[in-house]
Amino acid sequence: MHVCLIQPGTMYGAPVVRLTGILLCPVITFLFLIRPLPAEDAAAKNPAATEQNDVYFARDVVPALTKLGCNSGGCHGKSTGQNGFKLSLLGYGPTEDYEAIVVEARGRRLFPADPSQSLLLRKATGETPHGGGQRVEVDSDDYRVLLDWISAGAPAPKPEDPFVDKVSVTPDQSVLSTSDHLQLQVTAHFSDGNSRDVTRQAVYESNEPDVAEVDDMGVLSTSDGGGLFAVMVRYGEKFAVFHGTVPFAPDEQKHSSITFDLKERLERDPVDRHLLAAWNRLGIEPSPPADDATFVRRVTLDICGRLPRTEEVQAYLDDPHPDKQARLIDRLLDDPGYASYFALKWADILQNRGRGYSTSKQRQGTALFAAWIRDAIADNLPYDRFVAEILTATGSQETNPPTVWYRTVRTEQEYVESVSQAFLGVRLQCAQCHHHPTEQLSQDDYYGLAAVFSRVGRKGGFADAEVPTNEVIFLKPSGETIQPRTGEVMSPRPLGGPDFSNSSYSDPRHEFVHWMIAPDNPYFAQTMANRIWAHFLGRGIIHPIDDARSTNPPSNPALLEALTQEFVASGYDVKHLIRICANSYAYHLSMVPTASNAEDRQCFARFSPRRLPAEVLLDAFSDTLGVPTKFPGSGGEFLTGTRAIDLPDEAVDSNFLDVFGRPARSSACECERVDAPALGQALELVSSPLIQEKLASPDGFAAELAAGSKSHAENVHSAFLRIFSRPPRPEEVAVAVDFLEGQEDASTAYQSLLWSLLATNEFLFNH
Repeated sequence: MHVCLIQPGTMYGAPVVRLTGILLCPVITFLFLIRPLPAEDAAAKNPAATEQNDVYFARDVVPALTKLGCNSGGCHGKSTGQNGFKLSLLGYGPTEDYEAIVVEARGRRLFPADPSQSLLLRKATGETPHGGGQRVEVDSDDYRVLLDWISAGAPAPKPEDPFVDKVSVTPDQSVLSTSDHLQLQVTAHFSDGNSRDVTRQAVYESNEPDVAEVDDMGVLSTSDGGGLFAVMVRYGEKFAVFHGTVPFAPDEQKHSSITFDLKERLERDPVDRHLLAAWNRLGIEPSPPADDATFVRRVTLDICGRLPRTEEVQAYLDDPHPDKQARLIDRLLDDPGYASYFALKWADILQNRGRGYSTSKQRQGTALFAAWIRDAIADNLPYDRFVAEILTATGSQETNPPTVWYRTVRTEQEYVESVSQAFLGVRLQCAQCHHHPTEQLSQDDYYGLAAVFSRVGRKGGFADAEVPTNEVIFLKPSGETIQPRTGEVMSPRPLGGPDFSNSSYSDPRHEFVHWMIAPDNPYFAQTMANRIWAHFLGRGIIHPIDDARSTNPPSNPALLEALTQEFVASGYDVKHLIRICANSYAYHLSMVPTASNAEDRQCFARFSPRRLPAEVLLDAFSDTLGVPTKFPGSGGEFLTGTRAIDLPDEAVDSNFLDVFGRPARSSACECERVDAPALGQALELVSSPLIQEKLASPDGFAAELAAGSKSHAENVHSAFLRIFSRPPRPEEVAVAVDFLEGQEDASTAYQSLLWSLLATNEFLFNH
């Protein structure tokens, strides 16, 4: 038998092998050649490998694959992989990734005999056809990392390997001018105490690409417009955030309309001073305050979900007192419409859904829950108690309506995603299958939160219903949640831990609520403060409002912190929080932009007009035209005069509400309510039988104007006050009177006039 001698060597910087002796066993020799060398063998047999820096799979190789996009959601990182090759999304599963690269497909992706000829590299460089195209240049930094790792024997990740402990970016914040450039420097800090410049290996992503973008080398470039932006910098599993400011105008071009007295007033206010600081930082001139007629309409719609009555408008316009805005807000918070409108908002968030069930008796539960929400808001139940009574509810829906929440929210996925979005302002959907791509939240966090509800039990209900009615919610003595990737039984715990007790004598839901409502909780009070601010200002300080993460920072952190602290200090008093937001200087501003704030979308330097929600809009048509809407019910019709904002659930048939964006309540996200324009909405305004019936009703406002004894000019004045909450301008009176006098039939003429006013943006929008 002849012996095959294998001697290591190098050629052009890559390890090769020399064969000596007589080869009588080519198959065995070939298998020996292609097997990956253990790391210790590579160090002993390849001098070149010992001279280079150690390359670790998790610390060095995975970040290189992330930089090249190999493990992105559009490539091999998606749930099904790509062409039989699957990696963990963004490299959060290095052990699985190692197996996929080195072991799967019989090891064909690596060729230790000549590492540069490894399929992994040949595809990345484009030498071999690759669906993702060329991803890397030969001899680039990322290529060298992969080559060195293969040359070292493709060592597997080990628990004792150094890992990325922290990533820092320098600078971490800066004020730049338009069309400017800035080189970011990124440093990775490792668990063994070492650090390294990884600027060329990091991944960059701007949250406002219209303001600034970053290239692969970390060079930041601003556009020709201003604004705030953040750049996520990722290396491995860690990331840092750079915060940038691009003023809309340089200092020498600022022309602020804020007088010295107003500036002093804003600086004394614990909330407004943070608005002023942001405007100064960005070189923004805020819009002037809105007039009284605009404000009374705006705040009545936002607090009570209805148009102000004519007498309310006139009384506010005639009020000479300087504090009349604050007194109006207080009066509206005591109006029954406040509880109804905010109950509608929370019924959406809490998914109080009536559709999709096979029994008409489902309506009873949603009505009870809707009434409970409305009563809690009317009584100004502290927000922490409001949430606690829902999440810890037990018993029957007939005796404890908050248990209805458990009728819609039933599965592990629904528990986690509804609770996290509604009360913590965090989107955890991604963490169900993999580590959250832009936050330090893992599958363990997802299933640990799911385990909080693992012992929720149900009994009773109608067997013929898709979702049982009249269920009794109780706490089971045991229950478990399995982490699907590891098979581990998860202990109940909040985001970030620690674990809760899960004995048969404790209820993890109570411990979770205790953690959640603690004053130092980073999510709970902040989320509600941001939600209420967004309700009144049209945009959250964190936007979207249920997507709080370090890579989606607040546009004004100091403002959000001030609102949060006020809310906590008040004992979670929602009315107190509403007063702060509605009395803020930003909420009183006109929607008309100035030269410097026309492009601003983040700093609340002008009011953002928005279309009325579907239910509010339908009620506005009913109130204006003097004809209530008839709503079909399970046993006939709802009582005459029932308002759309008071309907118990979304299952009440109404084409108008559906066309104008009423949500299906299938998720806890407020984004489910659609306010974008659509062709169907225009057609509904033009040809809706519902609106035409209200216009032509003999008991309606149009008939009242036509049959009355007042002049056309007086009627036009009444119509404008009723529809727009303001008196008409002289030119508007002249046009309207000229039209009315030219028509033969007064009733038809007034119907046409009212319809023309109702179809305007001034009526359809809150401005």
